[in-house]
Amino acid sequence: MENVTEGKWESLPVKLNDDILKTLDELGFTHMTPVQSACIPLFMSNKDVAAEAVTGSGKTLAFVIPILEILLKREDKLKKMQVGALIVTPTRELALQISEVMGRFIQSFPQFRQILLIGGSNPIADVEKFKTLGANIVIATPGRLEDMFRRKADGLDLASSVKTLDVLVLDEADRLLDMGFEASLNAILGFLPKQRRTGLFSATQTQELEKLVRAGLRNPVRITVKEKGAAASSVQKTPARLSNYYTICRTEEKFNTLVAFLRQHKHEKQLVFFSTCACVEYYGMALKALVKNVTILCIHGKMKDKRNKIFSEFRELKSGVLVCTDVMARGIDIPEVNWVLQYDPPSSASAFVHRCGRTARIGNQGSALVFLLPMEESYVNFLSINQKCPLQRMPPVKDVVDVLSKVKALSLRDRAVFEKGMRAFVSYVQGYAKHECSLIFRVKDLDFAALARGFALLRMPKMPELRGKTFPDFAQEAVDTDSIRFKDKNREKQRQKALLALREREASAPGKRSFAKNKAWSKQSSKRDRRKKMAAKRKLDEGSDVDEEDMRELLSDTRLLKKLKKGKISEEDFETQVTAGRRSRDRATGPARGDDSGTEDEM
Repeated sequence: MENVTEGKWESLPVKLNDDILKTLDELGFTHMTPVQSACIPLFMSNKDVAAEAVTGSGKTLAFVIPILEILLKREDKLKKMQVGALIVTPTRELALQISEVMGRFIQSFPQFRQILLIGGSNPIADVEKFKTLGANIVIATPGRLEDMFRRKADGLDLASSVKTLDVLVLDEADRLLDMGFEASLNAILGFLPKQRRTGLFSATQTQELEKLVRAGLRNPVRITVKEKGAAASSVQKTPARLSNYYTICRTEEKFNTLVAFLRQHKHEKQLVFFSTCACVEYYGMALKALVKNVTILCIHGKMKDKRNKIFSEFRELKSGVLVCTDVMARGIDIPEVNWVLQYDPPSSASAFVHRCGRTARIGNQGSALVFLLPMEESYVNFLSINQKCPLQRMPPVKDVVDVLSKVKALSLRDRAVFEKGMRAFVSYVQGYAKHECSLIFRVKDLDFAALARGFALLRMPKMPELRGKTFPDFAQEAVDTDSIRFKDKNREKQRQKALLALREREASAPGKRSFAKNKAWSKQSSKRDRRKKMAAKRKLDEGSDVDEEDMRELLSDTRLLKKLKKGKISEEDFETQVTAGRRSRDRATGPARGDDSGTEDEM
């Protein structure tokens, strides 16, 4: 752990509790990291802290230890239903991880009880657990926490419980804002006492984050921690011990190269990032069939109940592969990850840095590799300039063999694979259109025939972006894809039933067919929103009964529409702001829907 150590815990200007020191020793944390040595004394001396530190720098202990010290020093001991500390974090995986760390420490302090409030579980069960067992330390995601504050009718008065709050921590605060939780955070802050200690921890600083600092912290001490020994240490955003590589692959060879790489690193622990949920589903299924004797798990944001179990299982593995989306990109601490593979570059440059940060954590060594198409190579220079993240080119992967024919065979044997492949292709193209670095990642530069071959498709999908195009370089399989059956007999039975009903409808009304709207995806969504706003405006003009919340939404979206018409914002900006506003309003007024539903840029 050289290059990150900052002295032993005993060297702190404030003395830590003996049981805390004992737990640190048991966990093997003999030395502090810079962010810990900077934050802990300030927190314990009743200062608000806004800390920026690179991912993997040990931020969790920088607030877990002060929380316990502050609660131990309280004059009035906390009762069963009194909350002394609240930790808010963007994803359930990160909340679970913090809860595990906190759990190790409070084993020595039976007077404290913690509770985990996250999506994916029954909110009524959380209410009953809180009422029965109580909690002094709450670790939560914003959506579920806000919902708990509104459960007074179910017998939980959380607003009264937090009146004794001493410490609030917002972990991965920049990500909280990126994911559209600003309205939820403001609602939560409204329930909390003003006299409290607040810590805000993030890997990056943004204008939105600065607003949150001003709203939630009182005269904060600002801390920016850079790693010792890092090249260009004043600016570099990735861990010092990370070896960051890129490789250039032709479209058809990209998946073949990934399979060859995974086969050659079977005994290592690896994360493979894809851009969409559908790609995780499809390629994860293919990798399980092609990379033998390796545990391969899949996780993405649209999974709900399974995610916690999969995440915990992968953390315990000595070697294996986790196929995932950016739901795993931030703050997650998985022990001994050897490689982070970015099969698809993320939609934002900052996410690239956070993905890489899943390895080389707390002074350990690790490697990251991004797969780029020839037309995307300028992304390397962009990352070097924009994110201070230099990459070195990796020698070509050896022993690459063609496995795409085997993936095609899987599709022919099981309709589930065939359909997943079609959805993955469509979602990839749509995701490509949303990339923030649109000068490099341009849909018009994609070779759709080569892309379809790289996805091992049996035929080209029907989608607006392909309308009117011919693909002589793509050889469609000589098979009627409607004849491909589901391996799952129940699913096939349901499909045959639906096909029969469709044929009966067509027979009863010949010549009458319904056509799907055939507009390009990017234009279709914005026009749909505009039609909705104009319809709402007409209803208002006619004297319809529109409630106050709808009125605010209408006025907000109308202002954005005027900016779009005047050319002050692009269609993409219009779509982004309308979507972000709707999410904020839904979280502020709607029922509980988990903590991070719909927050990934995934189809």
